[in-house]
Amino acid sequence: MRTETLEFCARKRLEFELREYNEDPPANISFGPTSDEDMFQWQGIIFGPLDTPIEGQIFELSLKFPIDYPCKPPKVKFETQVFHPNIGVDGSVYLNILEDEWSSALSVEKLLLSISSILLDPMLLDGLFQ
Repeated sequence: MRTETLEFCARKRLEFELREYNEDPPANISFGPTSDEDMFQWQGIIFGPLDTPIEGQIFELSLKFPIDYPCKPPKVKFETQVFHPNIGVDGSVYLNILEDEWSSALSVEKLLLSISSILLDPMLLDGLFQ
């Protein structure tokens, strides 16, 4: 497939996901492009859920989408410093769905919700200390 076609398809998918998010935003997460010029660089925000140890905390993430998204996962990195077994000191996220378990059926919303859930319930088999 030509690069222009891959990029066009990825851009359309990202636009669709952003439209879906804007129509019905989920609780505890937020996401979108960092600028109008680059649809492939997004910011994600995870808000610590109520009645949890991370309540009130705000976690900022960067998401860099490849031109063959959703066939390949985005590169996700915490910009907020976090000490966690699934998050490297550089902010890299170690999670199976960002590697060999990626599926084109996953969306940015589902990805951020998964990352949010590991903040409370680490996946030690996917972590730094396996």
